[in-house]
Amino acid sequence: MKNEGNINSIGNQQIKPYKKDADYSYTLGAFPTFELINAKPEIVRKVIVHSSFTEQEKLRSICSRSNIGIELNDKLINRLSDKENCYVAGVFDKYQCKLEADKPHIVLVNPSNMGNLGTIIRTAVGFAIYNLAIIRPCADIFNPKTVRSSMGALFRLNFAHYDSFDSYRQEFGRHEIYTFMLNGEKTLTLDNCPKAKLYSLVFGNEASGLDDSFLRVGTSIMIPQSPYVDSLNLTIAVGIGAYVFSNQNRQ
Repeated sequence: MKNEGNINSIGNQQIKPYKKDADYSYTLGAFPTFELINAKPEIVRKVIVHSSFTEQEKLRSICSRSNIGIELNDKLINRLSDKENCYVAGVFDKYQCKLEADKPHIVLVNPSNMGNLGTIIRTAVGFAIYNLAIIRPCADIFNPKTVRSSMGALFRLNFAHYDSFDSYRQEFGRHEIYTFMLNGEKTLTLDNCPKAKLYSLVFGNEASGLDDSFLRVGTSIMIPQSPYVDSLNLTIAVGIGAYVFSNQNRQ
């Protein structure tokens, strides 16, 4: 895995379908590829284009400004993507980030679904929360499914992995912790959202949520819902929490 700021490297490496242990991944689709190039051109190895892509001139112009190579290769595009409407793929180096200590965070404890992870990333960026902590074990943030679900928002966000929630909390002890739980002690509304200069919104796994030990961590939050569903989808819960807190605590 490479750190941010490395020089573009196209090389003669054979591009293969995604593997978790590889040092590179892909953006599948034009929009996330444009986002990749605009946000982090320094990590792009090359861009692969299908002959049917109608915006080749625009893509070549953007790539030229950042000295990024383009390869016209229909067979490779078809091999990398299982979707018929994929005409562009960006090959990029995996990289590491650091979370900002003076900004709010979203914390995901053992997220397991790559599509959900990508949607949460897009939601966080949409509500101007640009720091994401992920507690292992977890879904692969660099899997093309995650990247595509984020619609390229991954490249606008800082993320870091931790082996436990305790290790995250030790590093960011100044953040006020809010754990989102079905049996949370404080009901979240637009009127009574807590105000905090620094906060971490903590969410559990899609299947099991956060266990009761998190009731003793910071302030536990419950999103009110009708009695006819057992729980809200994780992505919806993160969206509600991020929206309410980001609007209540604008800096």
